[in-house]
Amino acid sequence: MNLDLPPGGILIGLGSDLVDVDRIRGVRERQGERFLERVFTDEERAYCMQIKFPDKHLAARFAAKEAVSKAFTTGIGKELGWKSISVYHGPRHDPRVRLDEKGEALLKQIGATHVILTLSHTDTAAMAVAALVRA
Repeated sequence: MNLDLPPGGILIGLGSDLVDVDRIRGVRERQGERFLERVFTDEERAYCMQIKFPDKHLAARFAAKEAVSKAFTTGIGKELGWKSISVYHGPRHDPRVRLDEKGEALLKQIGATHVILTLSHTDTAAMAVAALVRA
């Protein structure tokens, strides 16, 4: 992943999460659009729901939101909401994070400049690792 970070950057926070794909599938089947609209941005829903089996992609984004919130040490709640974090693809189809105003303010407050994200999934599990760095 090339974010044009200079050598010698500082790691500010690190978070990870592992999600069972069936858990996300079950919540989506029970709650439907209510769950999708509460947790995922329009951009995330559009990407995932166009895929034949969207649940592993939704699970990866759910894990990403948890991992980023853990890196911030806030969790999901008052300081950082579900939709404060949006996962999208960079030019090489690499996962990237877009933060809303609350997220950007929090990033600045803790002294970080970038969020680095990696995702992985199988048919049964999805995981994410997020790092907050200062370049």
